[in-house]
Amino acid sequence: MSDTVAETMLPETMTAIAIPVPGGPEALVPETRPVPRPRAGEVLVKVAAAGVNRPDVVQRQGNYPPPKGASDIPGLEIAGTVVAVGEGAEAVAVGDAVAALVSGGGYAEYCVAEISSTLPVPRGLTLTEAAALPETFFTVWSNVFDRGGLKPGESFLVHGGTSGIGTTAIQLARAFGATVFATAGSPDKCAAIEKLGAHRAINYRTEDFPEVIKAETGGRGVNVILDMIAGDYVEKNWKAAAVEGRIVQIATLGGRSTVDFTRLMLKRLVHTGSTLRAREAPFKAAIAAALKDKVWPLVEAGTVRPLIDSTFPLAQAAAAHARMESSAHIGKIVLIVG
Repeated sequence: MSDTVAETMLPETMTAIAIPVPGGPEALVPETRPVPRPRAGEVLVKVAAAGVNRPDVVQRQGNYPPPKGASDIPGLEIAGTVVAVGEGAEAVAVGDAVAALVSGGGYAEYCVAEISSTLPVPRGLTLTEAAALPETFFTVWSNVFDRGGLKPGESFLVHGGTSGIGTTAIQLARAFGATVFATAGSPDKCAAIEKLGAHRAINYRTEDFPEVIKAETGGRGVNVILDMIAGDYVEKNWKAAAVEGRIVQIATLGGRSTVDFTRLMLKRLVHTGSTLRAREAPFKAAIAAALKDKVWPLVEAGTVRPLIDSTFPLAQAAAAHARMESSAHIGKIVLIVG
């Protein structure tokens, strides 16, 4: 007996981007795959656009395998139209426009999503813009506001300020009443950061960010730091943090760290971290509910918007990855699927 309770007429096959052998951007190869069918608690989305994220690059390189049971097709966020609804997923209907966080499968014409991680497309956004929301907004909300506990009136520093995570974190932190600092590697990127609402952009190539933070905060430091670098940034973050500050680690692009814990103890810091992809459905559902209640109204009001750097057709996924690895982008890179 099928778990699908409603669907449109669906094709048997679709085009998807696969990774036959890990490697550089050229490892992304179009393939013909069967169209998946939703199980109980899932919906099938005809994908209009899919966001490109750093974890996709790491998966392509062979260093971030999908969780057990997830699709081997890369892609963690999509937007499109519901074409089939599984049992227990009747909160949406065939024909609804949605954006969804997925554990894989986004680089394809059709993708299955859990209903608990599926949200309506905010009013006023295109499907391309909506595809730039789920991965970064889920990540920022979970790590900056839930785990990091950022409160109105506090100060916040995010590294990689022009990345998808960075541009989202800057806007959300500012919208919720924080003073925002962010790092980037060029004058143009620093200008873009301040245009988004950062109080001060810091060029990490020419400035020492702990010293800038010290000067800008009267020696107090910042309350919350969102970091995806690690490496030698760990001790620098501890130096830039305020007493009882919170540092949240979401990636280690700078490699491993060797640290002296003295500053951590003297300042009574909390240094925590998390990953999102493999977390259980109820955890993601709680984030989705918070976003719908507290953030989607800000998106619909235009207070917070996804910043799109560039778009590429699905067949040019390799070029999209090359763009991401160049670090020249400001904002999100999106694949246009259908």
